[in-house]
Amino acid sequence: MKMPLLKVEGVSKYFQDPRSKNEFCVFSDLSLSVKEKEFVAVLGHSGCGKSTLLNIIAGIEKSNGGVVFLDGRQTVKPGLDRMVVFQNFALMPWLSVQGNIRLAVKAAYPEWDKAAINRRVEKYVEMVNLTEARNKKPAELSGGMRQRVGLARAFSVNPRIMLLDEPFAQIDALTRGVIQQELVRMWEDTGITIFMVTHDVDEAILLSDRVLLMTPGPGATLAEEITIPFSRPRTRDRLVEDPAFFKLRDRIVAFLGHRQAA
Repeated sequence: MKMPLLKVEGVSKYFQDPRSKNEFCVFSDLSLSVKEKEFVAVLGHSGCGKSTLLNIIAGIEKSNGGVVFLDGRQTVKPGLDRMVVFQNFALMPWLSVQGNIRLAVKAAYPEWDKAAINRRVEKYVEMVNLTEARNKKPAELSGGMRQRVGLARAFSVNPRIMLLDEPFAQIDALTRGVIQQELVRMWEDTGITIFMVTHDVDEAILLSDRVLLMTPGPGATLAEEITIPFSRPRTRDRLVEDPAFFKLRDRIVAFLGHRQAA
């Protein structure tokens, strides 16, 4: 059997209360794996440690135990093999659309000449339909356009895995649906593995191959794994016509509601 691309083994995270100096457990002994080219979503309430887990995988935060492997090698610090797309866009405000993407491409491919870098940048500007806005700064863009830049920047370096931290949380509902479909198209075109955290049940079902359900924190755990049964291509309109969608949605909502109440 082929080794998973990403493997998280027994990872724990504790934070210290600055007032009491007591430690509290965010999550403990958490393990999961993600196969190459898979799209996996982690779903749970705010405060369960989803983003903390993603940051540990990215190498931005350190765990208090356990290990993370990518391609069979332990990861301990950030790297261009794991590109993160944040919900707050995290663009360089003084750079244009092209400039933000170019910065990542130059870091990933320092041996490339200017022409090769420009070709790569233009490819991903076009892929996210921002050709007309290529010279605009982030302040001149809508939230949806800013997140398109973030996605283009991440895809442009061809990482081994993309880590998405609730990337559509700050985008209006109509724009969110469009960019979700663009994300799926880019994922299918590139074959880059995606690991996404979200609190949106519909989003997780629409986008992912598997959903990992986390219990509420503190002391959160990964309680259940669900394989999404709907064939691709998927659209929201087609899903809501399928009674199985509502059955699965209700199952997840009931799980989250029961765990929250407990």
